[in-house]
Amino acid sequence: MPRGQKSKLRAREKRRQAHAETQSLEDAQATGAAAAAAAAAAAAAAGESLSSVYPPFEDRPQNMPAAGTPSTPEGPQGTTNASAAVSCTNSDEGTNSQKKESSKSFKGTEDLRRDPLHMKVALLVHFLLHKYQKKEPITKSEMLKFVIKKYKYHFNEILKRASEHMELAFGLDLKEVDPTRHCYALVSKLDLTSNGTMNEEENPPKTGLLMIVLGVIFINGNCAPEEEIWEVLNMMGVHAERKHFIYGDPKKVITEDLVKLKYLEYRQVANSNPPRYEFLWGPRAHAETSKMKILEFLAKIHDTVPSAFPFWYEEALRDEEERAQARMAARARAAAMASARSRAMASNFSQAT
Repeated sequence: MPRGQKSKLRAREKRRQAHAETQSLEDAQATGAAAAAAAAAAAAAAGESLSSVYPPFEDRPQNMPAAGTPSTPEGPQGTTNASAAVSCTNSDEGTNSQKKESSKSFKGTEDLRRDPLHMKVALLVHFLLHKYQKKEPITKSEMLKFVIKKYKYHFNEILKRASEHMELAFGLDLKEVDPTRHCYALVSKLDLTSNGTMNEEENPPKTGLLMIVLGVIFINGNCAPEEEIWEVLNMMGVHAERKHFIYGDPKKVITEDLVKLKYLEYRQVANSNPPRYEFLWGPRAHAETSKMKILEFLAKIHDTVPSAFPFWYEEALRDEEERAQARMAARARAAAMASARSRAMASNFSQAT
């Protein structure tokens, strides 16, 4: 082959490789930016739903709404009805809410574009998600080499922000498992892969979505109308009839997949015509998490502490106490059974001799 033709082929191959690398980088940025946007939307939605009932850092009597906030009625058992926190009372307010959502989303996107570290945060989110799905170890050296590069002096800030996005969007906690070698692991807040119903090695984790839904149920008196759930999710850009870039088919996830896994209970409201539905915590949610953990998750999104929301904090404390008592009773029963077996074995032994 003539030398000139070989040069042209090499140049063409280099251009193809460069294009492929550029496309891969753009895809990674898009995935990471999408996760960052989802995390920001989750923070905005949860923050709005909580602060509309109990804005933090204000000194006022317990269960007393802030000035200018409509009082919320008490439920049958004295549980605060948080419907006013996340829903609109008429169509005009609904329209205004949608306009606000669109405006917030646009402003948030513009702010992220002006942030010089945002691209690295987005790339690191993509990198961490890839490692989690492939079940590969995560090391600081690899993060510096493949993602951070010349921004190594901003490593801690980039890692912190990426970790927050992973937690809010995917429900994954980044933990340092080996401080000497700086090795990290992503740990799901809940294990959705049990029973094989949701394969999170192939798909982005849905735990973040579940944590939000559990939170909405909790602040609505432990039983939330389906409309209430979707109003909060809509503020996050998650809609029932629209495929989501992270969660896929959200309606299927929360009304079928998570119900089959027993994290959620989805039932028809009694005597409702036309039929209406509501959500409750499922048995696995009660077993694997707690009201305090969910409140901590929501408070973290709101950049505050659980005690900033006294009504729900007291309920969460009561739940923790009940759980502790149940654990003590279970241990006492186990000890009694072990003691009875030991006495029976000793008695049988003495009779045999």
